[in-house]
Formats: sequence, C-alpha cells, structure tokens
Amino acid sequence: MDPLTGLLDGPRARGAFLLRSMLDPPFSLRIEDRAPLTVVALVRGDGWVVPDDGPAVRLHPGDVAVLRGPDGYLVADDPATPPQVVIHSGQRCTTIHGEPLTESMALGVRTWGTSPTGATVLLTGTYQLPGEPGRRLLTALPPLVTVSGDDWRTPLVPLLAEEVTRDAPGQAAVLDRLLDLLLIAALRHWFARPGAAPAWYVAAADPVVGPALRLLQNDPARPWTVATLAAEVGVSRAALARRFTDLVGEPPMTYLTGWRLALAADLLREPYATLGAVARRVGYGSPFALSTAFRRVRGVSPRDHRLAAVEG
Repeated sequence: MDPLTGLLDGPRARGAFLLRSMLDPPFSLRIEDRAPLTVVALVRGDGWVVPDDGPAVRLHPGDVAVLRGPDGYLVADDPATPPQVVIHSGQRCTTIHGEPLTESMALGVRTWGTSPTGATVLLTGTYQLPGEPGRRLLTALPPLVTVSGDDWRTPLVPLLAEEVTRDAPGQAAVLDRLLDLLLIAALRHWFARPGAAPAWYVAAADPVVGPALRLLQNDPARPWTVATLAAEVGVSRAALARRFTDLVGEPPMTYLTGWRLALAADLLREPYATLGAVARRVGYGSPFALSTAFRRVRGVSPRDHRLAAVEG
C-alpha cells in the first residue's frame, strides 16, 4: 500500500449519498449539509461553484470539483442568481423559507431537479464519515479543488452518470466504487500540478523515503526504530532521519505515531473492538500505552473518543 492509497483509504465511500441533478436556469442551490468531503461533476451544460470563503469557479462539461467541508457553498447557473433551494444535513431539501421540496422535485432513481430534460446535469457525491487516516488528506486540500475536463480525459464521469440511475442488485457498491475512483483520479491529477501536492505525496516518489513510508503504513504494529527502518531501506540511520524529516516534514517516529493513532481512532469506532485488541493491531504493547499516547497526541482518552463517535 503506497501512502496515497493508505491516506485515501479513510474517505472511502460506504453508502455515500449520490445524486443526479437536472436543472434549468436560472437555478441556485445553497448547500449546507456540512459534509466533510463532496465531489461535484458537471455532465452537461454550465454551472458555477461558489464557496463561502473563496472565489467562484465556473464548471464546464467533464469538470470535477472537490469541496472540503463543512463550510457551505452555492451551485448556480450564475454567481449572481439568488439561492432558491437549500440542501440541509441529511440531504433534506427546502426552499429558502423552509418549505419541503424533496418529494416535489424528485425525478426518478437518484435523480432530482427542476426538469427531466434539464439543460444542466450535475452529479454530486458526498462522503459523510471520512476515516481518521483520511483526515491527513483533507487537511492537505484547499477548500475547493477543480479539475478541468480539458486537462484530463476520463471515462469516469459519463460512466457514473450512466450508472447513477440504475437500480440493479449491488448498485450501491458499484456507485461507491465509481465515486472513489473519480475522487482518487481527480486528486491524483490535481496533485501532479507544481506546488499542489503535500509533502507526504511528493515524498512517496523518493527512492529512500517512499519505501520507508510504505513499510510504516503496511506494518504499523512492528516495533520500528529509526535504525531498523534504515536497515530495511538500505541507508544509514542519520541519512534516513534527515531525508525523511526534510521531505515529509516530521521525523519517522513522529509520523509513525500519528499513523498508528489515526488507525486506532478508526478501529475504536468499531463497536466490538476492545482497547487491548486495538493496541496490538497498531503497535502498542498494552492498552495503557495506547491510552497514554492517544490522550497526549489527540487530547482525549480512547473511551471519550469512542463515545463521541457513537453520539455523533
């Protein structure tokens, strides 16, 4: 597992909300669902994405926008069009005055909008519960990432548009995987831009640090030291420590601690996972050792983290 794969394994679609919108101008949708991560793809027509904090971005057919929540945004035919519809948490849809619209604007399987022949067709996929490892990815992203259809050629947007209205057995899993593929393809394309990629992404291509990252991510439970890690990748301890810190932005063991605790935070969400079992899986010798590290780094106990996840 390379670092990008590992970090993207957090925000993986599991029953993600996916919708096709068929809209005739003028239209303006105010999105306030507070989703941590949203993917918007324009299939037909023209539209704009207007973040609450940032410039408006025009979308053309084939363009993909990735929005990091929880802040709201507009999707409109023109940035000047006043909001007509509000999308709330739980995908509840109302007018700006609060009257319900979900049923009146339904147009079929996973399809919604103002007209079944709408001039503008949008696909929207939201990730509601990104995993803890994926938070490193989210913090590396600006509030809005856009990939132009003129810059990349992908069959994923038309394929997702075709599949979204099907209601076959296993369709939810098919849509989840297609949404994941679209997200990963868009981010990989965007990260290839000069200066856009976070340090860990660039470091993954380094002949020394890349293998070290893969070793830490593939086997976090191993009792790693800088010396054993350096021996595995065939360099001196000092050379690895210096190169790893320069490229990743933190020492190897600090990175490993963060990775272990991110994995532990995800595992603690599982209802039957004991603290001892989680500790063993992520490389801590005892529940006490995990609890101490968890509280020191994340500011809460594993128990409080688990309760917050259940209540949230």
